[in-house]
Amino acid sequence: MASRENDILFNVRELLEPLLAGKDLELFDLEFKGQGRSGVLRVFIDREEGVTIDDCTLVSRELGTLLDIHDMIPGSYTLEVSSPGLTRALRNPEDFLRYKGKKVKIKTNKDFEKRKIFIGKLLEFKDGLATVETESGNFSIPYVDIEKANLELDF
Repeated sequence: MASRENDILFNVRELLEPLLAGKDLELFDLEFKGQGRSGVLRVFIDREEGVTIDDCTLVSRELGTLLDIHDMIPGSYTLEVSSPGLTRALRNPEDFLRYKGKKVKIKTNKDFEKRKIFIGKLLEFKDGLATVETESGNFSIPYVDIEKANLELDF
Protein backbone atom coordinates (compact mmCIF):
# COMPACT_ATOMS: atom_id res chain seq x y z
CA MET A 1 0.00 0.00 0.00
CA ALA A 2 2.77 2.47 0.89
CA SER A 3 4.45 1.80 -2.45
CA ARG A 4 1.22 2.65 -4.32
CA GLU A 5 0.91 5.91 -2.39
CA ASN A 6 4.58 6.77 -3.01
CA ASP A 7 4.15 6.13 -6.74
CA ILE A 8 1.08 8.36 -6.84
CA LEU A 9 2.89 11.15 -4.97
CA PHE A 10 5.92 10.93 -7.26
CA ASN A 11 3.76 11.14 -10.39
CA VAL A 12 1.61 13.97 -9.03
CA ARG A 13 4.72 15.92 -8.03
CA GLU A 14 6.04 15.59 -11.61
CA LEU A 15 2.84 17.23 -12.92
CA LEU A 16 2.47 19.74 -10.14
CA GLU A 17 5.88 21.39 -9.86
CA PRO A 18 5.92 22.92 -13.38
CA LEU A 19 2.30 24.04 -12.91
CA LEU A 20 3.17 25.83 -9.66
CA ALA A 21 6.43 27.30 -10.98
CA GLY A 22 4.47 28.97 -13.78
CA LYS A 23 2.31 30.68 -11.16
CA ASP A 24 5.15 31.74 -8.83
CA LEU A 25 3.95 29.20 -6.25
CA GLU A 26 5.84 26.44 -4.47
CA LEU A 27 4.86 23.03 -3.23
CA PHE A 28 4.89 23.01 0.56
CA ASP A 29 3.60 19.48 1.08
CA LEU A 30 1.79 16.71 -0.72
CA GLU A 31 0.02 13.70 0.76
CA PHE A 32 -2.21 10.92 -0.46
CA LYS A 33 -4.29 8.81 1.87
CA GLY A 34 -5.91 5.89 0.12
CA GLN A 35 -8.74 3.83 1.51
CA GLY A 36 -10.02 0.96 -0.58
CA ARG A 37 -10.71 2.25 -4.07
CA SER A 38 -10.93 5.88 -3.00
CA GLY A 39 -8.53 8.36 -1.46
CA VAL A 40 -7.73 11.96 -0.65
CA LEU A 41 -4.97 13.89 -2.38
CA ARG A 42 -3.92 16.93 -0.32
CA VAL A 43 -1.77 19.61 -1.90
CA PHE A 44 -0.35 22.45 0.20
CA ILE A 45 0.93 25.41 -1.80
CA ASP A 46 2.84 28.45 -0.65
CA ARG A 47 4.64 31.62 -1.68
CA GLU A 48 6.56 34.26 0.21
CA GLU A 49 3.68 36.76 0.35
CA GLY A 50 1.06 34.10 1.08
CA VAL A 51 -1.54 32.16 -0.85
CA THR A 52 -5.03 33.34 -1.70
CA ILE A 53 -8.21 31.35 -2.10
CA ASP A 54 -8.05 32.19 -5.80
CA ASP A 55 -4.59 30.57 -5.99
CA CYS A 56 -5.97 27.41 -4.41
CA THR A 57 -9.00 27.37 -6.71
CA LEU A 58 -6.89 27.85 -9.83
CA VAL A 59 -4.39 25.13 -8.88
CA SER A 60 -7.20 22.76 -7.93
CA ARG A 61 -8.93 23.25 -11.28
CA GLU A 62 -5.77 22.92 -13.38
CA LEU A 63 -4.29 20.03 -11.41
CA GLY A 64 -7.64 18.23 -11.43
CA THR A 65 -7.75 18.48 -15.21
CA LEU A 66 -4.17 17.19 -15.55
CA LEU A 67 -4.86 14.29 -13.20
CA ASP A 68 -7.96 13.35 -15.20
CA ILE A 69 -6.07 13.51 -18.50
CA HIS A 70 -3.17 11.38 -17.22
CA ASP A 71 -5.40 9.07 -15.13
CA MET A 72 -2.74 8.80 -12.40
CA ILE A 73 -4.95 7.90 -9.46
CA PRO A 74 -6.88 4.65 -9.75
CA GLY A 75 -10.43 4.70 -8.45
CA SER A 76 -12.12 7.77 -7.06
CA TYR A 77 -10.38 10.46 -5.04
CA THR A 78 -10.94 13.86 -3.53
CA LEU A 79 -8.51 16.67 -4.37
CA GLU A 80 -7.87 19.30 -1.68
CA VAL A 81 -5.63 22.31 -2.33
CA SER A 82 -4.79 24.76 0.47
CA SER A 83 -2.06 26.80 2.10
CA PRO A 84 -0.01 25.37 4.97
CA GLY A 85 -1.76 27.83 7.30
CA LEU A 86 -0.59 30.42 9.80
CA THR A 87 0.85 27.82 12.18
CA ARG A 88 2.70 25.92 9.47
CA ALA A 89 5.33 23.36 10.31
CA LEU A 90 9.01 24.19 10.04
CA ARG A 91 10.29 21.03 8.39
CA ASN A 92 13.85 21.73 7.30
CA PRO A 93 16.74 24.14 7.90
CA GLU A 94 15.56 26.39 5.06
CA ASP A 95 12.24 26.93 6.86
CA PHE A 96 14.09 28.00 10.02
CA LEU A 97 16.12 30.51 8.00
CA ARG A 98 13.03 31.78 6.18
CA TYR A 99 11.05 32.43 9.36
CA LYS A 100 13.81 34.05 11.41
CA GLY A 101 12.27 36.75 13.59
CA LYS A 102 8.89 34.99 13.82
CA LYS A 103 7.27 33.43 16.88
CA VAL A 104 7.74 29.65 16.97
CA LYS A 105 6.94 26.64 19.10
CA ILE A 106 9.62 23.96 19.21
CA LYS A 107 9.21 20.55 20.78
CA THR A 108 12.41 18.59 21.37
CA ASN A 109 12.92 14.84 21.63
CA LYS A 110 14.97 15.24 24.84
CA ASP A 111 15.12 17.64 27.77
CA PHE A 112 17.06 20.89 27.58
CA GLU A 113 17.32 22.54 30.99
CA LYS A 114 14.41 20.38 32.22
CA ARG A 115 12.04 21.28 29.40
CA LYS A 116 11.03 20.01 25.97
CA ILE A 117 8.82 22.84 24.71
CA PHE A 118 10.11 26.29 23.76
CA ILE A 119 7.87 29.13 22.62
CA GLY A 120 9.36 32.42 21.55
CA LYS A 121 11.00 34.45 18.82
CA LEU A 122 13.31 32.58 16.46
CA LEU A 123 16.44 34.72 16.70
CA GLU A 124 18.62 32.77 14.30
CA PHE A 125 19.44 29.44 12.75
CA LYS A 126 23.16 28.88 12.33
CA ASP A 127 25.51 25.91 12.43
CA GLY A 128 22.63 23.51 13.03
CA LEU A 129 21.30 25.44 16.05
CA ALA A 130 17.94 27.20 16.34
CA THR A 131 18.20 30.05 18.85
CA VAL A 132 14.89 30.96 20.45
CA GLU A 133 14.22 33.92 22.73
CA THR A 134 11.68 32.83 25.37
CA GLU A 135 10.31 34.58 28.45
CA SER A 136 12.85 32.66 30.54
CA GLY A 137 15.87 33.38 28.35
CA ASN A 138 17.51 32.37 25.10
CA PHE A 139 17.97 28.73 24.15
CA SER A 140 20.08 27.27 21.36
CA ILE A 141 18.50 24.01 20.30
CA PRO A 142 20.29 21.55 18.02
CA TYR A 143 18.27 20.92 14.88
CA VAL A 144 18.84 17.17 15.23
CA ASP A 145 17.01 17.26 18.58
CA ILE A 146 13.91 19.04 17.26
CA GLU A 147 10.96 16.69 17.11
CA LYS A 148 8.45 19.25 15.85
CA ALA A 149 8.44 22.97 15.12
CA ASN A 150 5.65 25.30 14.04
CA LEU A 151 5.03 28.98 13.60
CA GLU A 152 2.89 30.39 16.39
CA LEU A 153 0.31 33.12 16.12
CA ASP A 154 1.77 36.37 17.44
CA PHE A 155 -0.84 38.80 18.71
